[in-house]
Amino acid sequence: MENDKLLSVKESAEILGVNRQRVQTLITEGRLPAQKIGNSYVIKESDLELVKERKTGRPSKKTEKSK
Repeated sequence: MENDKLLSVKESAEILGVNRQRVQTLITEGRLPAQKIGNSYVIKESDLELVKERKTGRPSKKTEKSK
């Protein structure tokens, strides 16, 4: 069994290079597993790999081809 370090939302955000709200969103969307302890979430350090390779920014809009 691995000894994963547990990280706060703030620590996770710093590692991922995003803000805390983005980490909260990833958790609520189910894309980043987390455990709630009291009013705070903790994230396993190894679980950050699940969202580390995501594309940054907004998805591009699909343009309609002109006729």
